[in-house]
Amino acid sequence: MNADQREAVRSNAKYLREVRPIDPDEIYEYVDGQPHPAAVAQVLRESAVDLGIVERDDGTFEPVEEGPLSVSFHGVESFPVEYGRVLEDRLVAEYGPGWPDGDSGDRLRERIRSVKADYFEQRAVEYDAETALAYGLYHLPDYYAVGQYVLADLAREGLLPNRLRVLDVGAGVGGPALGLHDLVPADALVDYHAVEPSDAADVLEALLGETGRNFHTTVHRETAEAFDPDAAALDSNGGEDADGGFDLILFSNVLSELDDPESVVRRYADALAEDGTIVGLAPADRNTALGLREIERSVADRGPLTIYGPDVRLWPGETPADDCWSFEVKPDVEVSVFQRRLDDGDPGESGIEGPERRDGEFENADVQYAYTYLRRDGRRRVDFTPDDSRVAKLADSEDLVTERVNFYLAKLSRDLSEDGHPLFRVGDGSQQVDHFAVLTDESMLNRDLLTAEYGDVLSVENALVLWNDDEGAVNLVIDGEAVVDRVPI
Repeated sequence: MNADQREAVRSNAKYLREVRPIDPDEIYEYVDGQPHPAAVAQVLRESAVDLGIVERDDGTFEPVEEGPLSVSFHGVESFPVEYGRVLEDRLVAEYGPGWPDGDSGDRLRERIRSVKADYFEQRAVEYDAETALAYGLYHLPDYYAVGQYVLADLAREGLLPNRLRVLDVGAGVGGPALGLHDLVPADALVDYHAVEPSDAADVLEALLGETGRNFHTTVHRETAEAFDPDAAALDSNGGEDADGGFDLILFSNVLSELDDPESVVRRYADALAEDGTIVGLAPADRNTALGLREIERSVADRGPLTIYGPDVRLWPGETPADDCWSFEVKPDVEVSVFQRRLDDGDPGESGIEGPERRDGEFENADVQYAYTYLRRDGRRRVDFTPDDSRVAKLADSEDLVTERVNFYLAKLSRDLSEDGHPLFRVGDGSQQVDHFAVLTDESMLNRDLLTAEYGDVLSVENALVLWNDDEGAVNLVIDGEAVVDRVPI
């Protein structure tokens, strides 16, 4: 189909979308030369993002419904089998059907160990083809789950539109991308852009081949530093000058690998829609989780972004300085078949198997992650400023030791105790040292401390403030005299 015919298809679609469903079997009659309806349908698919249309099951097209994205989400039990087959097909193509055994299995297991060690030691990781496959074997299931939990959270709070523009920076082999795809309904319109310079992009593109007809994908094989997010944002909006920014910019497990992550986040913020969200994700280990908090605090303290959650800033002008190792924990996912096969694989004869293998060493079912939500519009998950005549700042708690005090604070951990009283990290954005809430006497009046989700803001009345010499921290004792209530969003 030539350029004039393509433009005629688009012009007819623009007219018909305001009148009735766009049917390729109808449009072709109005185009010079009457191209085949299948060719018309292909032009409509390629133009769907610009035209704001989605394809229906019957092969017709209609405008995407405006408004917030509505999702049905009840947690993640397992990694979808169909994606696992795509990954295994690539492993078979590279190593043969016996990929988990012999020298190939040994190399893959050694590579997983090497990548984990590099992350732990904060060394740069080079993603060649073998590293990408090893990384996918170990991390696709948990990153898929993390993507679903985080994005479902944003959707529940009305922060994702049904016509969704996404920029996934450092997309890797595609765990969060697949999680997003399986979360959104089939009649949503997603314009997904991935930035991935390494060989991981080959695995990513193969997996994105499994996505649906209204999930439009583009992979940019450039580094985060070299990529131009503003140009991509303009293209994503069809070249129009209206708010053409991305609704969601995702940095998943990549910020720790950048030389100057703060500068990169600030530059990408210019490509964010006015009501969009930047999501930063990091593994739950201490180094990467603390690194994410440092980046979050830097861009919030000096701009241009503000924190939506979970590490809330309730007091204007206050900046936290505690050592906030804070992360979320979700139920384990089922161990994938490909992970079990790798874990059970027979060693080869090359001697590269390395240290004695631990049972289950290459089965990764944990779903634990640090995250931050950053925005340009100043919106916060709980958008209020406490009254300092009624509640205290955590910044002042060291002067209030042995007193009973009222606070507003966010719950920033799971239960950290080991068979003792339930213990939770907390913060209000002003804390200068670590703060923990300790539940010593559970009652109906303080159970919200136990039942609140990670990131929820709580109203705490009559907490006993004590200093913890062992940890160099403040303990807020929640006993029978204290009252805890969850603050509604």
